[in-house]
Amino acid sequence: MELAYYSDYAVRLVNSEEPGRNKDALTSVDAVRELFGGNAQAARRATDSDVTRFRSVRARLRSVFEAADGGDETLAVDLLNSLLMEFPVSPQISGHDHRDDGGNPLWHMHLADHPSNATSGYAAIAAMGLAFHLTEHGVDRLGLCEAAPCRNAYLDTSTNRSRRYCSDRCATRANVAAYRARKRLETERSASTGRAAETAQRSRLNGER
Repeated sequence: MELAYYSDYAVRLVNSEEPGRNKDALTSVDAVRELFGGNAQAARRATDSDVTRFRSVRARLRSVFEAADGGDETLAVDLLNSLLMEFPVSPQISGHDHRDDGGNPLWHMHLADHPSNATSGYAAIAAMGLAFHLTEHGVDRLGLCEAAPCRNAYLDTSTNRSRRYCSDRCATRANVAAYRARKRLETERSASTGRAAETAQRSRLNGER
């Protein structure tokens, strides 16, 4: 499993809340377990106490994205380093579930789950995955959706660093809103120009009299 995969853990957790819409999906232990995806063994360790702990980690991860999105690279790195120190990972070489055509193990780096509790394990993996993404691609590749009020987190993997939205849906919504705003402005300008011309014509006619 590539280490970059783990950065998705951070995005999933951050996006379990939509502050701009006053929505929070992280309200139960089942919601916590869903964040682990296919990692059923780690998900089973989650308890009701992890709901509050996950929310705390989520707020700190969002702060990393906010700092990066705001152009404060040093703050983003400092916040992420704080998480890495608090939730260390246990890297291991693994190959038990990946084989080549000859049946030989395909060795790869794997981040082992933290044994103490579900929050520690998830936070360690999410922070390390995000750290790998940041150092490999740059701090500016951590973004927050520009389609207000969304503000979901995303990882920009575009070749020209051009991503601005978390999804195609938000991109379409933002483009439609921008188009409508332009049309309104054009209509207002046209109406203003028409009124000005009308006023000028009335003044000219009055002058001729």
